[in-house]
Amino acid sequence: MFTIDCADPRALGGFYRDLLGWEVTYDSDEAVMLSNGEGAALGFGRIDDYQPPQWPDSGLKQFHLDLDTADIPAAEARAVELGATVPDFQPGATWRVLLDPAGHPFCLANWSASQGG
Repeated sequence: MFTIDCADPRALGGFYRDLLGWEVTYDSDEAVMLSNGEGAALGFGRIDDYQPPQWPDSGLKQFHLDLDTADIPAAEARAVELGATVPDFQPGATWRVLLDPAGHPFCLANWSASQGG
């Protein structure tokens, strides 16, 4: 399981549940866990005085998720609808960086298109 620190596990877990379509398998005030039903798990844990990473300061961003999608504009619109924001700085033309509701950057990319498939 990969666990993401945040101030509000239920809010951030709900964002990723809706974005990824995964199931909530654990839910409390302190932590939320999601699963894709095939062994992958993503957790969210409450941290007192949580401070979001700064984008594009790569030295402090903590982590980022790369999410594969066949339709980057549609995935971006859905993520924004769910509470993500799109920062002004975008490092490339073949993927999009967004910030989740807790401020963590994540990328949307079409890996099969970039691999020639």
